[in-house]
Amino acid sequence: MSVLSDQSTARRLDFVTALKRALLSALIAFGLFSLLIGIRTKTGPAGALVLEGRPEALAIIVGLVFAGAFVRELIIGERDIALAQFVPPALLAQAQALGKFVGLALLGFAILLPIIFYHNRYLLDLGIMILTYVMLGWGLNIVVGLAGLLDLGYVAFYAVGAYSYALLAENFGFSFWICLPLAGILASFWGIMLGFPVLRLRGDYLAIVTLAFGEIIRLVLINWQSLTHGPDGITGVPRPSFFGLPFNNDDGGFAHTFGLAWSPLHRIVFLYYLILVLALVTNLVTIRLRRLPIGRAWEALREDEIACRSLGINTTNTKLTAFAMGAMFAGFAGSFFATRQGFISPESFTFTESALVLAIVVLGGMGSQIGVAVAAAVMLGGFEFLREFAQYRMLVFGLAMVLIMIWRPRGLVATRTPTIFLNREKDIDAELVRRARTKTWSWRRTRHD
Repeated sequence: MSVLSDQSTARRLDFVTALKRALLSALIAFGLFSLLIGIRTKTGPAGALVLEGRPEALAIIVGLVFAGAFVRELIIGERDIALAQFVPPALLAQAQALGKFVGLALLGFAILLPIIFYHNRYLLDLGIMILTYVMLGWGLNIVVGLAGLLDLGYVAFYAVGAYSYALLAENFGFSFWICLPLAGILASFWGIMLGFPVLRLRGDYLAIVTLAFGEIIRLVLINWQSLTHGPDGITGVPRPSFFGLPFNNDDGGFAHTFGLAWSPLHRIVFLYYLILVLALVTNLVTIRLRRLPIGRAWEALREDEIACRSLGINTTNTKLTAFAMGAMFAGFAGSFFATRQGFISPESFTFTESALVLAIVVLGGMGSQIGVAVAAAVMLGGFEFLREFAQYRMLVFGLAMVLIMIWRPRGLVATRTPTIFLNREKDIDAELVRRARTKTWSWRRTRHD
């Protein structure tokens, strides 16, 4: 009888605990969604915006959260959800074997996309946007993923690159191919200027300073109207040419030179392959840098800055090079953005852009090149796919991101393995160990005396 009573008491306690936690989850959901779902604006009879309550939709959301939390607490409780146990080992082994070819498959698809979907302008523009954010993600991955420096103002270097190209082309008549390296150099310079004040900062303090830097750049672009034209932006940014051949219907144009029928899609395809080449260059340079001493210094700085200093690594130069390299690639991407849009304004370089690029890096896996590319495709493609859900798409997309981070807390492709490491233990002669111990003890005795 005592055993049965104990079991019934345990069930009652589990039920009460699940009920309390479900009520708490429902209360939090009510606080979060009361303004997002419970209230919406619409145009009133007089033309002004009026508030309209939607208690039914809010009640449905809160009820679903309550039911889901209650069922989860009763069935799972505080145990971790081990999804790997539901995947057969054979299937998991095959997936790991095929994972080596994912990068080549994505590269092949990226190269063939304009050929397969040549007449689909929407997919070409979407591909250009995804590749732009892939390049930005790979640039920020140097700062955040490799060096471990949390940068919330990365959009500032993106803006410096865009405005550098627009102003140089407007005032000096430089072409895109001349302005592209200059925009990267100027953005890199501002990366070094940001790096000096934050050399002693880490963690949240570093994030706050970089966030402030991004906002300072945006406010300067808005208020320095004599140079940047303020909120109106810069119009008529020159379009790129194919090494001097413009994409127009004139006799000296690209189509006439190569004997092709003129089409406005020629410029779009050229822009697509241009950003693809820039992104691949960013990837190759990053991979190469990771294998150099500076790349290994970044990884050491990410793991433990104190240990990094104790090994004699110059952390000042290490941080500055990380900021400079990441900013340079952002400047390249900003220059491409300006020539693609033909118009730039401070509204294109808000904190939301920095948050989006940082989310791509974190979701893909900090330090993972292929993970950043996959995350950019998933996030931006997800935005477009969920466009049909109107105001609910951000809610659905946010929920999907939360689920992914619960399932894969270190990113889709998490990797913290050092770029270069010893494949086997190195044998050390016993005589060397004895000499080292003797010198250590003699040094300690001398210091003590």
